[in-house]
Amino acid sequence: IENKGLLIANDFTYQRFHSLGLNVQSCGITNIVLTEILGHTFTGFQFDRILVDAPCSGTGTIRKSLKTLLMWNMAGIRQLAGQQRQLIETAFNNLKQNGVLVYSTCSNEPDEDEAVVSFLLEKYSNAVCEKIEMNIKHGSAIMEFEGKKYNEGVKHCLRLWPQDNDTEGFFVAKIRKKNCQKE
Repeated sequence: IENKGLLIANDFTYQRFHSLGLNVQSCGITNIVLTEILGHTFTGFQFDRILVDAPCSGTGTIRKSLKTLLMWNMAGIRQLAGQQRQLIETAFNNLKQNGVLVYSTCSNEPDEDEAVVSFLLEKYSNAVCEKIEMNIKHGSAIMEFEGKKYNEGVKHCLRLWPQDNDTEGFFVAKIRKKNCQKE
C-alpha cells in the first residue's frame, strides 16, 4: 500500500511479535500499528482487507521440520480447528461490506483448512469464497473428508503441496463479504 492508509499487524505471542517488529523495520514500513492481543478478542473494527495466517499444526512444513510429525495428534488438530473457526469468524465480522479476507495455514489437514472455510460459508450467507489466480502449480481443494462434505464454495480454495513447487505445504482461501447475512 506504499505507506498509505493504515496497516494493523497483530500477533499474540511475544517471540513472533518481536520478529514481526524487526521485519516491519527492515522493510521500511511507516504506516503500521503493531498489536499483541488474542485474535479472537480483536473486535469492533471495520477493515477493507484482513489476512488471517492462522496458528496451525504446521503439517505442511514436515519437509523442513520432522519434529512437526512427532508432535502431530488428532486432539491437537481438533483444538487448533476450534481456534481457527473463532479467528476466521472474528475476522469476517471485522470486515467492511465488500471487504476481502484471506485465510491461510501451513497445514495440510482438511480439518484446519477446508472445514474452517466451510464453517464460515455455512454460517454466513454473505461470505463468498472467490477463485484465486496464482501462476504457481497448486492442487484442488478437498471437497469431502471422513464422510463430511464441505460447502461448494470451498472449491475455490488453493492447496500448495510441497512436492509441486519445492516449497512448504500451504492452504489459502479468499473470502469476500457481500451484503446479506444469516446467522
